[in-house]
Amino acid sequence: RLRQFYFFSISSSFSNMFSRVVQCSLRSQARMISFTATRLAPVYYAKSHEWVDIEGDKATLGISDFAQKELGDVVYVDLPEVGTQFTAGSAFAAVESVKATDEIYTPVAGTVEEVNTTLGDEPELVNKEPESGGWVIKLSGGSGVPEGR
Repeated sequence: RLRQFYFFSISSSFSNMFSRVVQCSLRSQARMISFTATRLAPVYYAKSHEWVDIEGDKATLGISDFAQKELGDVVYVDLPEVGTQFTAGSAFAAVESVKATDEIYTPVAGTVEEVNTTLGDEPELVNKEPESGGWVIKLSGGSGVPEGR
């Protein structure tokens, strides 16, 4: 008998973030487990509920699922300009919701390489896909390890 188990793993390429299905097969009679993972790089979470996915000297940043739930329906995202430099711990964007406006802080230093312009027309994407399609910026030339790690 072959039993199939599916686990979801947050994965990213810096041009497009998406979830990948990681398949784990368990052969019960032989008691063998085979596991295939598509991504080993970790996603770091700051105490202030931002996440950063680091690959080499590039990092993708956004807010956590918990943060978007606390904010409520997002109605506007104030994005920085490409080329802006940030130090670790500085505010790089602001998110306005029906409840409040909150700044987003970067746990890593770097230069803005790309902003998620889709958030201009669809700010609700931060609520729908906070840790994938709702990413906010991509930095390059950073330290590679989040502050405090």
